[in-house]
Amino acid sequence: MKNKVLVGVMAACLMGSLQVQAKEWKSVRIGIEGAYPPFSWTEPSGEVKGFDVDIANALCEQMQVKCTIVKQDWDGIIPGLLAKKYDAIISTMDITPERKKRVDFSAKYQHVPARFATKKGTPLELTDTFMAGKKVGVQRATSMDTYITDNFPSADIKRYGTAEEAYLDLKSGRIDYVLADYASLVDGLIKKEDGANYELVGPGLTDARWFGEGAGVAIRKQDTDLKAMFDKAILDIRANGKYKAVNDKYFDFDAYGE
Repeated sequence: MKNKVLVGVMAACLMGSLQVQAKEWKSVRIGIEGAYPPFSWTEPSGEVKGFDVDIANALCEQMQVKCTIVKQDWDGIIPGLLAKKYDAIISTMDITPERKKRVDFSAKYQHVPARFATKKGTPLELTDTFMAGKKVGVQRATSMDTYITDNFPSADIKRYGTAEEAYLDLKSGRIDYVLADYASLVDGLIKKEDGANYELVGPGLTDARWFGEGAGVAIRKQDTDLKAMFDKAILDIRANGKYKAVNDKYFDFDAYGE
């Protein structure tokens, strides 16, 4: 009888402990790079704007939580999440097996292919022989970086802190190609004042081995309740038109992909 009472007390204590530990999400801090237009950029005032920002706000509104944007350089964006500097990352981060070792992800919220950009009239062949010695610019620690490293080891890979730095080096002739998200290349290079001198070449790249399942919301592995909230909110804003309203502000195609 005493054992039954003891077990009952222990179970009650455990349930009470779990209830105390359960987090009620009233506000969510979102880490965003702020240097990858049109997904995110930083205004002179310091305010971060872009597709990722608007999607983050739409998701927070759908979840009925207060949304706070935290600007974070790309190189430290996952460490910042793990250090609890913010609660989630919404920064065009591809869902890849390597990243899933460190963090969890929501379902995708966009899936835009990667493309090469170069000066008009420059040929491109996706073979290691052709790419030998070619200077290719990528943003450091991205899916594009991994793709080039794995597939074209003889290329001269130039890694940058931001995509914008790579665009500047392409314009100056210091590199031959840039590999980045299609939408970023169009907005950050092709549509610029001198963008008529540049073009997209090669196929759209979406191979899941390097580009994952699309971009998702990155979350700490223990925050399973927050992941569930984001999963539901993504489906909801796709269904109620809020996603389309944000999408059409930036793109003339559906960034969600197939």
